[in-house]
Amino acid sequence: MSVFAVLDPAVTLAHDAVAALAQVVPTALAIVLFTVCVRLALHPLARAAARGEKSRARLAPRIAELNREHKGRPEKLRAALAELYREEKASPFAGCLPMLVQIPFFSVMYRLFTTPNDLLDHTLFGAPLGLHVGAAQGAGQWTVFAVLHAGLAAVAYTGFRRARRAQAEQAAKAAGDGGAPPPPGSAVLPYLSFGTVLFAALVPLAAGVYLLTTTAWSAAERAWLHRDGAPEPAGGVALV
Repeated sequence: MSVFAVLDPAVTLAHDAVAALAQVVPTALAIVLFTVCVRLALHPLARAAARGEKSRARLAPRIAELNREHKGRPEKLRAALAELYREEKASPFAGCLPMLVQIPFFSVMYRLFTTPNDLLDHTLFGAPLGLHVGAAQGAGQWTVFAVLHAGLAAVAYTGFRRARRAQAEQAAKAAGDGGAPPPPGSAVLPYLSFGTVLFAALVPLAAGVYLLTTTAWSAAERAWLHRDGAPEPAGGVALV
């Protein structure tokens, strides 16, 4: 039995919700609408994460000062940082919460679109939603996949540029403050944005529609929440 079988009750609910929407709109659009509804429900968590990121950015100079003050004394540094976060009512882990909460949703959608069911028999401009890109035939089906992957690449490139810009700002600030250099391998992190494009090549068209919807939402949501110039994390677009 697959480890994903534990998700079957949630998968059934997601299937029924998408199927209900598909009674009034095309199935591909139903997937988009269902994804948007879930992301709307998770938006308060994203707002809380953005507030946490802004708090950490505001506290960065004090954290750097504590690092210098307690250099070589990790226990005192941990205690001082805990006290600082407690005083400021901030958390170093706030930005991780939305991603952690979305992982089960991503798993449910992955299970829904990789397990044979009636939704995958529907089509998007003539391409079955259960079709993989490697099995596409004819100009029409190839065009559908080309447009989908172009959209994913565009969203990924947006995340890549944002992550590179954030890394450059952080590196310049660290150099100005005499801070430590970036950790090894950090230069690779922005390229993780393109992971969605590669992943979409391995899953059916329906899952690609979901990926495009949720990554585009993530990019737009992050741009909106950080529109006042608050620093952003130097990672790429999330998969979910």
